[in-house]
Amino acid sequence: MSGLELKAPKPEWLRVKLAGGARYAGLKQQFRELGLATVCEEAHCPNIGECWGEGTATIMILGDVCTRGCRFCAVKSGNPKGVTDTAEPVNTAKALAAMDLAYVVLTMVDRDDIPDGGAAHVAETVAEIHARCPEMLVETLLGDFQGNLDDVATVIRNGRPDVFAHNVEVVPRLQRRIRDARCSWERSISVLEGAKAAGAAVTKSSIMVGIGETEEEVYDALEALRDADVDVVTLGQYLRPSKKYAPVDRYVEPAEFDRYKAAGLAMGFRFVASGPLVRSSYRAAEAFMTGMLRRDPTPPPAALSSHTAGPGTLSPPAMDRYGKKHLAVLR
Repeated sequence: MSGLELKAPKPEWLRVKLAGGARYAGLKQQFRELGLATVCEEAHCPNIGECWGEGTATIMILGDVCTRGCRFCAVKSGNPKGVTDTAEPVNTAKALAAMDLAYVVLTMVDRDDIPDGGAAHVAETVAEIHARCPEMLVETLLGDFQGNLDDVATVIRNGRPDVFAHNVEVVPRLQRRIRDARCSWERSISVLEGAKAAGAAVTKSSIMVGIGETEEEVYDALEALRDADVDVVTLGQYLRPSKKYAPVDRYVEPAEFDRYKAAGLAMGFRFVASGPLVRSSYRAAEAFMTGMLRRDPTPPPAALSSHTAGPGTLSPPAMDRYGKKHLAVLR
């Protein structure tokens, strides 16, 4: 269905209010004055008003040029030629200390031009934020570091982020079609497992839908993420940034997102954010993790979810497949 989003109006559930409000405007001005780049703006996130208005933002470090070229991402791609701003970790922490934020997501462009992929730079930035903003929770949403688990461990052990996130982006079958050739499902799963092995208290990933997958493939992907001990997952509608990117295959209806949420909770995820406008960095997931981390960084899964999912919330195929195996988690 190439070009679907250009030929048909977006459904009502994908329409959002224009970003605004005093807090949004204040943060926007501060980001400009302090020279901070946000992926909220770079990736044209539809939830920018909601998140900024509630004190959450996603800061992008290591420049704004990615060494990879995925078919869904609006961030610029190219060769940064090894250039990094060595003052960025301290300056980012100083800037955040002056801002009214409770939770910050620190993300990065892929930097295959740097020997460690930028891991030491990320770790230093997180450590500086913790030192200057001890009450601020820090999530790192990072690349795959070319699969080098020592680099993953550098971020975890030297930076100690509160949440480690890495996105698989799409179901396994679509990896080669949608992500850069240097990415893979297997590598992403290895990074998530490596983060847990290095001591990450909470791991998180994200899946886009409406880009050519089947519902059954989404259930399989969720189960693979749970098998990798991922704690939190987000699912949202893919929206094409422009004609040069992969086309939207379909607009996924809210009821299907509800089924994904029910199945994910039944599998044992600590939290599932699933909806048309959900993005990898999403206020509902971050609010949940804030509450979880403030209470106890390692409580058992049964104590972490305020959601319940009975058999009636799953579609029949999902119930047949996941009900007997996973629903005991919720009882």
